[in-house]
Amino acid sequence: MEWQQIIGFYHAAKLKSFTKAAGATFRTQSALSQQIKALEKELDCQLLERIGKRSLKLTLAGEKFLKFSESLLEKRDQLIEDLYELKGLQTGRLRIAAQFATLYYLLPKIVKQYMNLYPKVELNLLDRPLDDITELVNSGDIDFGIALESVVPKNLTTIRWKEAGNVLVTPLGHPLTKVKRITLQDIAHYPLILSPKNLKYVIRRFLVNKFEEFGIDYKIVMEASTIELGSKYVEMGLGISLVPLGFGLDSVKKRAVELIDVDYLFEPNYISIAMRKDKILQSYKSAFINLMLE
Repeated sequence: MEWQQIIGFYHAAKLKSFTKAAGATFRTQSALSQQIKALEKELDCQLLERIGKRSLKLTLAGEKFLKFSESLLEKRDQLIEDLYELKGLQTGRLRIAAQFATLYYLLPKIVKQYMNLYPKVELNLLDRPLDDITELVNSGDIDFGIALESVVPKNLTTIRWKEAGNVLVTPLGHPLTKVKRITLQDIAHYPLILSPKNLKYVIRRFLVNKFEEFGIDYKIVMEASTIELGSKYVEMGLGISLVPLGFGLDSVKKRAVELIDVDYLFEPNYISIAMRKDKILQSYKSAFINLMLE
């Protein structure tokens, strides 16, 4: 069993394509295919089967070998980084995944500060929806993810970073601005501008679940994928909106709208750092987390 065979199989299994895997490993498709055939011959079992002309599917043996190769490659990367650290070289790669809003609004200053402190570290930032983030953490493809604690699986460990509050956005002079303590029924009484129906838009899911739990009728008049878009139509009087506290509210405050605290309507939630429980971070990786928590 050769090292290049394991690397070639790993990429073919992940990308489900000999062509894409060949490009990722800088080999010809023919050479990659022959390496995997040799590996299958040595192991005396089929690891990959072709589906049509282009796609690949893992066999049961292939699934087991993929877990082995993932573990082996992860340990190799860990070893190389540990050796660099022993030499006093703060170099290596740090891979982080987060949602667009986190990357756009919350991380830029921290990233800039980290780049100045660790100029030799290769920093990889991935913009991903919540379900992809936890999947990448589980597979070991990233060092840690940043996600809402409520959607992080229990098999992962979390470090709380920021409280994820919610505010109601209404036009100026809206009747709800005169209500001392707004209820779910009060919110549902007006047309709603919410995020699209998708796992990555957690606030909508929480609000709709609450409505359905208490049997409250509601009406959604618009789906807006960004806070800026939703607030523009709130200002126009189309409806009211619920947005996360701290994400792009500077642009919202410039509009003719009111921001009302309604966080008491929801269970506490947190933006958290998620990582595997067996994950050991080198000092230059944990330094990024330390900057976040300062």
